[in-house]
Amino acid sequence: MNEIIIEGRVIGPNHRPFIIAEMSGNHNQSLERALDIVKEAAKVGAHALKIQTYTADTMTLNINKNDFKIDNKDSLWAGNTLYELYQQAYTPWDWHKPIFDKCRELGIIPFSTPFDETAVDFLEELNVPMYKIASFENTDIPLIRKVGATGKPIIISTGMATVAEIDEAVRAARDAGCNEIILLKCTSTYPASPENTNISTIPHMKDLFKCQVGLSDHTMGTGVAVASVALGATVIEKHFTLSRADGGVDSAFSMEPLEMKALVNETERAWQALGKIEYGPTEKEKSSLKFRRSIYVTKDVKCGDILTKENTKIVRPGNGLEPKYYNLILGKKAKKNIIAGTPLSWESI
Repeated sequence: MNEIIIEGRVIGPNHRPFIIAEMSGNHNQSLERALDIVKEAAKVGAHALKIQTYTADTMTLNINKNDFKIDNKDSLWAGNTLYELYQQAYTPWDWHKPIFDKCRELGIIPFSTPFDETAVDFLEELNVPMYKIASFENTDIPLIRKVGATGKPIIISTGMATVAEIDEAVRAARDAGCNEIILLKCTSTYPASPENTNISTIPHMKDLFKCQVGLSDHTMGTGVAVASVALGATVIEKHFTLSRADGGVDSAFSMEPLEMKALVNETERAWQALGKIEYGPTEKEKSSLKFRRSIYVTKDVKCGDILTKENTKIVRPGNGLEPKYYNLILGKKAKKNIIAGTPLSWESI
């Protein structure tokens, strides 16, 4: 798959996983807290910080009918109308620039998820380097075309989407002028359970759509993300907060700083471990070859003596003949005197 370069950082299978800290609404309507989240994300090694660009009015209607209520009792947001939820969670648009400026000051990449065309126009004014399409918007083809027309890389979450719907989204982006697309395997439950994450889809999706694939991970912990890297994920996105105890619309399934640091470290280790298809000793292993087993003389042997199981043995280290020759040397005569503890060689037989 083609590498994608964002503000000097390369995303691709030959580079460490690209880790995105998703702030979402975890700023709890405090710009100071939002900037602290940026600082912590940079401190623990995240490569990018993502926010969301919308208002309650660009997301839904302020109507108190059942259609607009969250009636799932298991939902973290049960009891709210959609409008109420988005009022709590949105990031004020005049915060975007200070958040983006702080990101760039600290060396991490800022970008956002737009939820309508006005958000795209606004983000273009801020010169965002890439865009994210959320799972719930991956069927909003007009929005995808609008984002694709910027020509900037697009990350598309695939939560809930069928193969046909993903194909429509990818085609819309490409037809609009976007040639750099990353799909994220995503399970749109909050939090998600590992057994419903199905990361085996990642290599299949990569082959099907001929683009990089990553993971938008709503599970707790790092295990699913680490496993996804082993399956070829090049991008990992996780919600991020200063402390789950502080509350917030997404805090319950968000990572705290030490957890995000572990995610950065462990996914990099997983990527490093992939390496290449290789057999035989690595350069680092070659010094260990001497600790293999080999054939040694265990008792003093005189020239002409017969080699037997009583005066030879397969032991460590590996300085003598390989063990596969043991039955072959038994019954042979010693060509010279051999002191106990000497590795057996063909010259001695």
